[in-house]
Amino acid sequence: MTEKLLTVRNRAGIHARPAALIAQTSNKFVSEITLEKDSATVNAKSIMGVITMAAGYNTTLTLRAEGSDEKEAVEAIYNLFESKFEEE
Repeated sequence: MTEKLLTVRNRAGIHARPAALIAQTSNKFVSEITLEKDSATVNAKSIMGVITMAAGYNTTLTLRAEGSDEKEAVEAIYNLFESKFEEE
């Protein structure tokens, strides 16, 4: 299992567009990928799951991936967060 802490850096937080980008990116990998906020865990491949986390600006999330391409999956999703989902 590969795990990484992520911080929501875009001012608008995780709304529909970032959630779609996270899900689309996650679905490119065979690994099981989850995001955790507080004690709630959601499937990162589900747009609705990601939106329901209600992750606002500066929220810290735990990204976990388990599978044959887990390292690549974590890196790809981490890069989305670091680029502020190309919104700013």
